[in-house]
Amino acid sequence: MPVRIVTDSSAGLPPEVVEELGITVIDLHLMSEDGHDDSSTAGLSSLELVAAYARQLERGGDEGVLALHLAKELSSTWSAAVQAAAVFPDEMVRVVETGSVGMAVGAAAMTAAKLASEGADLDTCQEIAEDTLSRSATWVYLHGIEDIRRSGRISTTTALSATLLATKPIMQVKEGRLELVGKTRTQAKAFTRLVELVIERAGGRPVFVAIQHNDAAEAAAHLEDMLGEVLAEGSSIMALPMETTLAVHTGAGAVGVSAVFMSHPEDLSPVQ
Repeated sequence: MPVRIVTDSSAGLPPEVVEELGITVIDLHLMSEDGHDDSSTAGLSSLELVAAYARQLERGGDEGVLALHLAKELSSTWSAAVQAAAVFPDEMVRVVETGSVGMAVGAAAMTAAKLASEGADLDTCQEIAEDTLSRSATWVYLHGIEDIRRSGRISTTTALSATLLATKPIMQVKEGRLELVGKTRTQAKAFTRLVELVIERAGGRPVFVAIQHNDAAEAAAHLEDMLGEVLAEGSSIMALPMETTLAVHTGAGAVGVSAVFMSHPEDLSPVQ
């Protein structure tokens, strides 16, 4: 049996991909506030993760588990995963410090799972996951700033800058933190800037792009068309709804873009 790949629901992997590649996805916790429409989220506990990893070790015949969770700066899940991994001997459970969220993490899980299905060992699966993450970037266009400000995922200074300088900001996940990188006042200008950011980083090479939207399917489709017109041959794009626990923090109308850039033609694409 192959190495088992485990991630959490924030990776946003489509169910058909999860089934095809045999990836285990553990749902993060979504909690409704009493008497309010607002919801909040909570990370996974070490006990939950010990149980999940143990089940996967059983399924994989003790070949090992590679765990990829959202950035430690964004959730307590990563520290819980490290505690859980320590329960098992001989580094049989490896926890990758992703520094990211969304389909950047999902793409790393996909590439690792593909190699695992071909018989790769735990070291090799970890290496390809970390390499994929090193070649990735994630941006998110916010239709408004209030939801993410209330969630505490951005600093007061960043929230104030976004409010003063732009009504529809673009944030980038950098080393697990959300930073303001685009100051726009309309969705059209924001999407133009998002395309520029992807193209600048791609440098003419193929790229895998995942667009995730929160109740903004039409806008996501438009951005997909814009990217499709300019990306290098061999690129691939997928668009899908934003995972629920991420959507709670970004607010309605948000559109996220995760990209994995190919440094060499032989780089393993998540959608090959």
